[in-house]
Amino acid sequence: MAGEPNPSPDRPKVPVLLLKTKSSPTDAYEDLFSTPHDDFCFEPTFVPVLQHCFQEEGLKSVRELLQGKRLNNDVDSAYGGLIFTSQRAVEAFAKLVDEGQGRDESWPHLQDVPIYSVGPATTRALKAIPQFPPLRIFGEHTGTGDALARYILEHYSEWYKNRPTKPPLLFLVGEQRRDIIPKTLMDDTLPADTRIEVTETEVYGTGVMESFPKDFEKILSSTRDRCTRWVVVFSPTGCDSMLRGLGLVTDEKTMKAAKGPGPRTTYIATIGPTTRDHLVRTFGFEPDVLC
Repeated sequence: MAGEPNPSPDRPKVPVLLLKTKSSPTDAYEDLFSTPHDDFCFEPTFVPVLQHCFQEEGLKSVRELLQGKRLNNDVDSAYGGLIFTSQRAVEAFAKLVDEGQGRDESWPHLQDVPIYSVGPATTRALKAIPQFPPLRIFGEHTGTGDALARYILEHYSEWYKNRPTKPPLLFLVGEQRRDIIPKTLMDDTLPADTRIEVTETEVYGTGVMESFPKDFEKILSSTRDRCTRWVVVFSPTGCDSMLRGLGLVTDEKTMKAAKGPGPRTTYIATIGPTTRDHLVRTFGFEPDVLC
């Protein structure tokens, strides 16, 4: 059919090693790279890097707030709303809500406060949390932390417009996150009646899966004869193991890495500026592509 890509059947597929857990039920990256593009055919392979665990200290703090009904729109409330920018944080929160099921019919008592969510995936996860009436979720359209923060400044001010001082917001986070939202909301240059205090509470942690170095080594070995391959990095976690696996660490003491002289067959792309900045600052390594 005219206009459709027609890659050569003799051209070997370009391996794309996606350093992430495959999303379910479908993964957008798999869909993208499984479709031929012009003269190229790609071969996507997922290599899970991260494992997540809940942080009990943070969960305990949020649990006590929910049980004490301290998250509401009353004048003496501890917090007047919640912020979520991570599905993992939603999972931790959902765990606490599930623990309290059966306490009373209005549990977890959040029907009168705004819940801020950075995008569609986080919003879908929040909407799945049972509460009657349902959680009141805002910000799905924003897509980034910076845009969500600017939206919150306007929306939260209107929500509590009759208050001389707005109640703080509770931001459920992981141990690795950007600080753009707290910085924006608590900026000293903002008028006092606009500024919003934010408390970040860590409810989950992130680490490298023990199997990742061996899994990565295995897929590198099986694709070593390809003339081109790509490694796509989604998170700062695991970057050191990735660079070691590729043999790019030039100094174990300083952990500096370099692409080396001569022809290359392996190229590195990062998803988002956080991972790219981590590679540059920590390892002195500039990825080939920032997506």
